[in-house]
Amino acid sequence: MSLFRRALAAATALLTLTAATACGADAEAAGQVKELRYQGSAGQVTLPELAADLGYLGDVELDWIGNVTGGPADIQATATGQSDFGGAFNGAIVKLVAAGAPITAVVSYYGSDAQTFQGYYVLDDSPIRGPRDLIGKKVGMNTLGAHAEAVLKTWLARGGLTPAETARVELVALPPVNLEQSLRARQIDVAVLGGVIRDKAVAAGGIRTVFTDHELLGAFSAGAYVFRDDFIRRNPDTVRTFVGGVGKAVEWARTQPRETVVARLQQIIAKRGRNEDTSLVSYWKSSGVAGRGGVITDQEFATWIDWLDAAGELKGGKPTPGDVYTNAYNPFATGGGAA
Repeated sequence: MSLFRRALAAATALLTLTAATACGADAEAAGQVKELRYQGSAGQVTLPELAADLGYLGDVELDWIGNVTGGPADIQATATGQSDFGGAFNGAIVKLVAAGAPITAVVSYYGSDAQTFQGYYVLDDSPIRGPRDLIGKKVGMNTLGAHAEAVLKTWLARGGLTPAETARVELVALPPVNLEQSLRARQIDVAVLGGVIRDKAVAAGGIRTVFTDHELLGAFSAGAYVFRDDFIRRNPDTVRTFVGGVGKAVEWARTQPRETVVARLQQIIAKRGRNEDTSLVSYWKSSGVAGRGGVITDQEFATWIDWLDAAGELKGGKPTPGDVYTNAYNPFATGGGAA
């Protein structure tokens, strides 16, 4: 065979191999899940829903399977395969991972700052002022074992209450939309209110703040979205698209005028046709996410790992932050991700 013909044969073989490799990669990507099942929140717009509406999820679509009132139930549904992703307070994620659930947090989606926070509210004429005043009282919150409970118990401990005294503070789980009504009806003594529900209640008057998580802990990302580990292994491109899209939605909301964001949220609710009240989103102020593009830090999990371990609430071994979350799929973690 001539030198020319040998070179031509080698080049043809290389092109064939390259094409086969590309086709294999395309086939692998094409085989990944492109429709993500999730649970939403009535009258509100989640960051993935905002990302989808802004076109940041590319070929990944969302499949709404219903609404959920609490983060622990949301991530439990993800852990058991009823949904593809879910979001919860970081402490709740830690507890589930410590219990052996094969899930990993991939992007922050809510937090507390000077504009958006969770407050512990009482009626104006309530005698409750400090931690000891809560002994024997009822505190209503959206779900137990999550953000509101962890912050409350941190506040009580810093106020000098013993574990026995803390156990005398009764925690009551109520749907978020019912908390204000239950407080005003004096069915509970304290209501934990956050976001637009809090702003609407404060605007109505007659209640005051005892303390807020922002006052107690400063600005921080408080919750993250999780996927099952096997889902991540099988669908890395889908997870990367999702995380990048949510990160872009965080930054879009952070940089747009508040009126622009509120209008977009109202449009999304109107378009999806779930017969919802759009008044809540008119109170939107911020996502509260601390890190750019939802990037997670060790401290945002270490704080709750240490607290839960000290409280004896971890089943199994004490995880490290690296056991619970990853920024590997977030382009903002390496300086990218711009919309």
